[in-house]
Amino acid sequence: MACASLLEDLLEQEVYDMTDWNIPVAFMKKRHSEKIEGSKAVTQSWRMKDRMKTVSVALVLCLNVGVDPPDVVKTTPCARLECWIDPLSMSPQKALESIGANLQKQYENWQPRARYKQSLDPTVDEVKKLCTSLRRNAKEERVLFHYNGHGVPRPTVNGEIWVFNKNYTQYIPLSIYDLQTWMGSPSIFVYDCSNAGIIVKSFKQFALQREQELEVAAINPNHPLAQMPLPPSMKNCIQLAACEATELLPMNPDLPADLFTSCLTTPIKIALRWFCMQRSAKLVPGVTLDLIEKIPGRLNDRRTPLGELNWIFTAITDTIAWNVLPRDLFQKLFRQDLLVASLFRNFLLAERIMRSYNCTPVSSPRLPPTYMHAMWQAWDLAVDICLSQLPTIIEEGTAFRHSPFFAEQLTAFQVWLTLGVENRNPPEQLPIVLQVLLSQVHRLRALDLLGRFLDLGPWAVSLALSVGIFPYVLKLLQSSARELRPLLVFIWAKILAVDSSCQADLVKDNGHKYFLSVLADPYMPAEHRTMAAFILAVIVNSYNTGQEACLQGNLIAICLEQLNDPHPLLRQWVAICLGRIWQNFDAARWCGVRDIAHEKLYSLLSDPIPEVRCSAVFALGTFVGNSAERTDHSTTIDHNVAMMLAQLINDGSPVVRKELVVAFSHLVVQYESNFCTVALQFMEEEKNYSLPSPANVIEPGNFTPVRDGPATPRLRSVSSYGNIRAATSVRNLNKSLQNLNLNEETGGSNPFSPGYLSTSSSASSTLGSPDNDEYILSFETIDKMRRVSSYSSLNSLIGVSFNSVYTQIWRVLLHLAADPFPEVSDLAMKVLNNTAYKATVNARPQRILDSTNLTQSAPASPTSKGTHIHQVGGSPPIPSTSSSSLTNDVSKQTGPRDISAAPRPGTGATGGVQYTPHSHQFSRTRKMFDKGPDQTVEDSEDGIGHKSFISTTMQTGFCDWSAKYFAQPVMKIPEEHDVQSLVRKEREWRFLRNGRVRKRSEWIIEKGVPRLDDQIFINRNPGVPSVVKFHPFTTCIAVADKDSICFWDWERGEKLDYFHNGNPRYTRITAMEYLNGQDCSLLLSATDDGAIRVWKNFADLEKNPEMVTAWQGLSDMLPTTRGSCTRGLLLLHGDSETFSGMKPGTLGLAFPPPPLNLPRLGTHSHTMSSGHSSQPLPSGLSSNSSAGMVVDWEQETGLLMTSGDVRIIRIWDTDRELKIQDIPTGADSCVTSLSCDSDRSLIVAGLGDGSVRIYDRRMAPNECRVMTYREHTAWVVKTYLQRTPQGNIITVSVNGDVRFFDPRMPESVNVIQTVKGLTALDFHPRANLFACGSMNQFIAIYNTSGDVISNIKYYDGFMGQRIGAISCLAFHPFWPHLAVGSNDYYMSIYSAEKRIR
Repeated sequence: MACASLLEDLLEQEVYDMTDWNIPVAFMKKRHSEKIEGSKAVTQSWRMKDRMKTVSVALVLCLNVGVDPPDVVKTTPCARLECWIDPLSMSPQKALESIGANLQKQYENWQPRARYKQSLDPTVDEVKKLCTSLRRNAKEERVLFHYNGHGVPRPTVNGEIWVFNKNYTQYIPLSIYDLQTWMGSPSIFVYDCSNAGIIVKSFKQFALQREQELEVAAINPNHPLAQMPLPPSMKNCIQLAACEATELLPMNPDLPADLFTSCLTTPIKIALRWFCMQRSAKLVPGVTLDLIEKIPGRLNDRRTPLGELNWIFTAITDTIAWNVLPRDLFQKLFRQDLLVASLFRNFLLAERIMRSYNCTPVSSPRLPPTYMHAMWQAWDLAVDICLSQLPTIIEEGTAFRHSPFFAEQLTAFQVWLTLGVENRNPPEQLPIVLQVLLSQVHRLRALDLLGRFLDLGPWAVSLALSVGIFPYVLKLLQSSARELRPLLVFIWAKILAVDSSCQADLVKDNGHKYFLSVLADPYMPAEHRTMAAFILAVIVNSYNTGQEACLQGNLIAICLEQLNDPHPLLRQWVAICLGRIWQNFDAARWCGVRDIAHEKLYSLLSDPIPEVRCSAVFALGTFVGNSAERTDHSTTIDHNVAMMLAQLINDGSPVVRKELVVAFSHLVVQYESNFCTVALQFMEEEKNYSLPSPANVIEPGNFTPVRDGPATPRLRSVSSYGNIRAATSVRNLNKSLQNLNLNEETGGSNPFSPGYLSTSSSASSTLGSPDNDEYILSFETIDKMRRVSSYSSLNSLIGVSFNSVYTQIWRVLLHLAADPFPEVSDLAMKVLNNTAYKATVNARPQRILDSTNLTQSAPASPTSKGTHIHQVGGSPPIPSTSSSSLTNDVSKQTGPRDISAAPRPGTGATGGVQYTPHSHQFSRTRKMFDKGPDQTVEDSEDGIGHKSFISTTMQTGFCDWSAKYFAQPVMKIPEEHDVQSLVRKEREWRFLRNGRVRKRSEWIIEKGVPRLDDQIFINRNPGVPSVVKFHPFTTCIAVADKDSICFWDWERGEKLDYFHNGNPRYTRITAMEYLNGQDCSLLLSATDDGAIRVWKNFADLEKNPEMVTAWQGLSDMLPTTRGSCTRGLLLLHGDSETFSGMKPGTLGLAFPPPPLNLPRLGTHSHTMSSGHSSQPLPSGLSSNSSAGMVVDWEQETGLLMTSGDVRIIRIWDTDRELKIQDIPTGADSCVTSLSCDSDRSLIVAGLGDGSVRIYDRRMAPNECRVMTYREHTAWVVKTYLQRTPQGNIITVSVNGDVRFFDPRMPESVNVIQTVKGLTALDFHPRANLFACGSMNQFIAIYNTSGDVISNIKYYDGFMGQRIGAISCLAFHPFWPHLAVGSNDYYMSIYSAEKRIR
């Protein structure tokens, strides 16, 4: 039985785990976890800046045939062959000439186009004449000096080599110092003589001596060298010497005398001869030295045996060099100059062969030893295989079997790719893969493996480019083979993601046509067309030649055809590609106009993928941001585009809204004069029209949060707020911050609160005048503008007449400046302040026009926008009149709030002043501020400099961030799916923990909870708790006060974290939810201005809390009080001058909410301001109680239900970051509680008028209300929908009546009467318990039968102190724990008896 029980437990555990694995997570995409910016630009060193050619070659042969030099005793027999000619087989002179001619032919195999000059047995003068002549003709190119000193004495320790006198009676020394002077730089020297290392050492000493002499000459002008032209540096000189300073050349008669020269110029021939001389050659019978001479084929024909051996030799020596040499040295010696590269490849062979004869070749720069490298064994095998076939090929004429070398090396490369670990050395075979690309037989496989290698990351791309892959893959674009297309597109996407400078090479070689054909090919898979779109987007990015070439290639039409492709990444890159091709390129823009590209892009503005919406905004932004001259037609199009973009003001993704600000900034730059006029008018209205200030204002310079508690702890810094504006000295922001929104679709709240900010701000230093570190428009000023302007509506954006487009866009920017996401508001503030600065400066010479004049003298379209805005000097100071007008904080009367074009029922102008701000007619012909022909420079001091300030700094980095996708591995298994990864192991651990919590808590609850009053935690919270939320699986509890969130570990009694939520000062947090509680938890906070913020890294000691995302969940929120929950006006009670500056008896807008210390509502009679009746509130409720924003979260579907003081329930899809549904509540009062059930698609809403309404979200908006219960007579505190197939609805009102409804029945099925005056209530989702908190300082806990199981009135262990008025309470989702927050700052947690736990 025990085993069966254990097995059952394990199976259940597995079920729990699988449940967690299948639950989706929200806000965990790359756009949430990464900063939206491109990769840091890494300087690519693969491209040779100083590519060279060896254009001249001096062949100096000092052989003196027939006469041996006196200082070398030669063996008998001795090595005699020079350039494979026996000098004794013919007359000395003829032998000398033949050897010279042969040497020239051998060099011409490697560099046929060089200019060759022979100097046979020369004198000093002949050498001088030869060298100076070649240097003069070569100019800045490289010259080669080949010296054969087999017929003269060895070099001297003084740095001299030997030549002859005219009569050949004496050996004459030639100083290396002189040779350096004649040869100049850059040069390469080859020394084939004994003791050649001496020359290399002397050369370096002389070069150092020259540098020292030049340094002395630079100091002393009388020095003889000071008057001479500066000689070239010897650092660019390369030397190859046959042996060390103390070594003699080998004299083995089986070898040529010029063994070193043979290795350098005829490597295959000498390598084969040397191979035959080794003992291992006996394993290949029948191969003799004579037979080697008969190997068929040509060196440059890879299909023949000789050509294939040469090809293999090139691949092997290249590979050895690449693996052994430092990258910069490899580039210099093996990629800069074709002849130098060939000589150094052959030098590696010389080292191998000559070391076997106790001779060590020397080079400068010096190379590490390579003669023992493992790749030489592969060479020996290739030679062995080739030579073994030789007898039958020559004698019987059998066909040549090609070497398996390249196939085997590709297999080795494949093994490295498949079985290697993350951190390892680069694959040895990479240079061989490059060589294989030349072979049609192996090309497909080589490209496939190369693509897999490049996919490892940018480091792999850099390595491949440093090997020299670029010219090969560029050449392959000329291939018409369809099977290569996917591979080449993939490889080029990888290359361009790392190094976009290749765009010029592609256009130069017509490579863009290849990718245009791929993108236009409907049979290509979507992922390959996506890569082609990315490549083309790089080609046209800020590169006019690329834009022109792609425009001619019909890129715009090809892209437009694929805008609605099912593949989201393709849609994204097609849009980015369009945005880039017409960026600052008018011809492409007009091509787009003809194809109505802007209208076709509109469909992407509602795309389910935020990145696609963002790319569409980018494309439309660059479409209107073109700097060419404007016609009426183009202006009309720009207005259309602007009004379409304005609809995204409340998009759920901050990435989209940031791009939206940038798009509008392009429009502002284009229509500068019009926007300056609008800015002036708004500033004038703001100055003349004021709004009430909050009751508790921050004094200038006071940057600590004003708390109602005695001790204000230090708030933790928040990463996302590192660069938020801080108040400047004169203007303290946030003074009268209030939230009036445009309509349901527009608006936002500002995330700024100065509680924790330093006074230095990176943003503020760049705003206003370029030299001024203050905003022209402070945040409070912008907020006033928003509210003053809000009486006119953006209700029907498309229908707005164009003459007010600038006004509407200005309003949109004002609202984006109050966005809850800091980066969005920062960008919008930049645009507004930049425009305000220009408007103020340009208005200096004249008075700001009044409304009448403004209507008649309208600003122009930017046909010649630069004439009245022209900056010649620095930025002039702002006139004191203007700046004071922007910062006056005079509290004046407000007007009505509702800004809809058609007032809603029950609202409207119920008092206040009806003030209509300007929505003036803008003609498109005349220019504002036109001063006529007598305009002076002084009248127009601002200008182009400031225009470029906005256009160059305004960018989001979204396109560059998107490009990082192609630079990162795409074939690699994601970490979360890799069963061996740390991320996966951590998830497994979390899911096992979750299973344990579920199992243990279920066991406790099944035993029954007879009491729930054992206090297991008490602590004083930094602020009055307003919302409390248990984490479902950890011992963490989040406690929100007005504008900050504190995290406690309730098991250990420790405070884990405390940070500012970032909501404006006049707002408060009214709801919190844990997202992804089963996995990587995020915390969602909602405030009563409709803003939603999502946080990560909370309660993390190693990282600061960071905002993941934020958006305006509801755009028409108004903080209200209970009993006065309709939108509209609130009668101000108490002192009629609560807000300074308001006349007695006037009506004011209902925000900010009255502070916590106002009198209780019990002494006042409150009614609905819009004329609707409402229940009087029970005594004990404070005036700051309001519905605020209420939310309910469905983890299984990723849907977030939001409502509050609005007439709708708005549903957000967090995966798409889009509003997917607005359900009308059908009531005139606010929603106070939401509960949903994803299985039944039901939403239950409790309302302020006491009604409970049920909605089925599957039905049409006007039909989805399926039931309304009106049994409560007062404000509904809580609704709870049991998440079971037959689950009931439980609701409770402030009057304490708990009602149970069956959704299928028209009336309640049960009623329990609890205490009156409820302020908080919660239901335990598993234990059939609910807890009531009252202003009367007690908590009652009931079971669903109505029995009281616990009454809590006093704090345990606190000297019997009575608990404070209950401000919030919440049950744990699993454990029988109840968290209670009270108005005396204390936070306590109660649980079942210890014996049960």
